[in-house]
Amino acid sequence: MSARDVSSQSNIAVMKTEPDGSFKRQASSFRDVIEAGGKYEPERDRYHLYVSYACPWATRTLITRKLKGLEDIIPVTVVSPRMGEQGWPFASVDPFPAADADPLHNSQHIKDLYLKADPNYGGRFTVPVLWDKKNQTIVNNESSEILRIFNTAFNHLLPADKAAVDLYPEELRSEIDALNEWTYPNLNNGVYRSGFATTQAAYEKAVHEVFDSLDRLEKLLEGKDYIIGDRLTEADIRVWVTIIRFDPVYVGHFKCNFRTIRDGYPAIDLWMRKLYWNSDAFKSSTNFEHIKTHYYWSHPSINPTRIVPAGPIPVIKPL
Repeated sequence: MSARDVSSQSNIAVMKTEPDGSFKRQASSFRDVIEAGGKYEPERDRYHLYVSYACPWATRTLITRKLKGLEDIIPVTVVSPRMGEQGWPFASVDPFPAADADPLHNSQHIKDLYLKADPNYGGRFTVPVLWDKKNQTIVNNESSEILRIFNTAFNHLLPADKAAVDLYPEELRSEIDALNEWTYPNLNNGVYRSGFATTQAAYEKAVHEVFDSLDRLEKLLEGKDYIIGDRLTEADIRVWVTIIRFDPVYVGHFKCNFRTIRDGYPAIDLWMRKLYWNSDAFKSSTNFEHIKTHYYWSHPSINPTRIVPAGPIPVIKPL
């Protein structure tokens, strides 16, 4: 453990906003890839994935791991949703249903992994973390890149049906990339820009961009099961993790309250529910107790009482 003060990296309560009151997300720092012939060879049980069920970015990787059939190749460890002054804790220091202890290092918090990989690390201690057991370091902590690593890097170790699953197909890449260009800043990160804004102007700019994006997405999904083409792609995964959290968390906690998904966006709502109820990869990667507890407990600047709302009821409507 490092003796230096890393509280500004671990404690979200002391997180700084921009001078205009807006929230700016820090870029991920570990950006290596797993590829044949590279520093990080694709091998069975060499890598370990650390996630939070609460975090939408981490949930992207859980869904992809399941869709690709990587469960026996890349083990996973889930942290407690109660992120405090030390950041994401493991179950060894904060027992919580469905949370795990760190089986590799007996770390107490996610920050311990970062400081083990780089004692001088200066960024935030975020999930997901893709850990290399051979070199004892973090390969990647950027969810969008981990998605693409999982999509192709281990195909030679997978049965044919799982290897054939392609979430970023060549013929749809330009459309997927174009969609990501506006859904990430205005929707995925837009809800955070709304919730963490510290001025009225910054909040109103962000929240309008969130709902402009939802209006645009609703038109794209009318009469469709998938956002792009007629197949499941990473575009669905990347957007879905935000939509599934919208009514339980973002409407109230992040003040994104123009409309709910269930009552304001019928096409988006049906798309979301079909993926949840018809695909175990989506359903099993979603833990609403972790999601609601994390947001309402871990952001005392927004919710100082740490009371977790009982609703919505049901948390997701049946098909």
